Amino acid sequence: MVSPLTSAFLPALTRTRTYALAGLFVAGNIALPQLVHLVHLGGPMLLPIYFFTLIAAYRYGLATGLVTALSSPLINHLLFGMPALEMLPVLLTKSVLLALAAAWVSQWMQARSEAALGTGRSASIVSIGALAIVVAAYQLPGTLAEYLFTGSWTLALQDFRIGLPGLALQIFGGWAVLKLMFKK
Repeated sequence: MVSPLTSAFLPALTRTRTYALAGLFVAGNIALPQLVHLVHLGGPMLLPIYFFTLIAAYRYGLATGLVTALSSPLINHLLFGMPALEMLPVLLTKSVLLALAAAWVSQWMQARSEAALGTGRSASIVSIGALAIVVAAYQLPGTLAEYLFTGSWTLALQDFRIGLPGLALQIFGGWAVLKLMFKK
């Protein structure tokens, strides 16, 4: 049983944990793009700023995912000028859509797993198919949003024209990292 004193501190502890975890994922979303941008077209090809947002939201939920999604592009822009100011609304929109999709699919997979195995028990809740759904669920409306922001289908479809390796990295790399994280 939780005491009244403990329950008074739980929201603060939860917020502290959320921000601490998000801070780690934001750091990843700052470091990875810097590494990837050393390669010609590395950013548009590998879409690195989304990777840790996907991990954060899928593993730790919507709050951690949203803090990561909103902070990463803003801090990257302030520190390095990337993404460019005119692209910030696009990246923020796609990042938020990614956090929403990843958190929702993760909860859905958890519920399916518990229903199949019984209350309180669950199997691995991450799969390549689930992450493919996450990527599609943020990329399809994100592409439309990018078109509405930029007025250019060429820019809006860039993630599908040259970003396929990055989408694959999100699905397969995300699966590998999350598989390790869920084992612990």
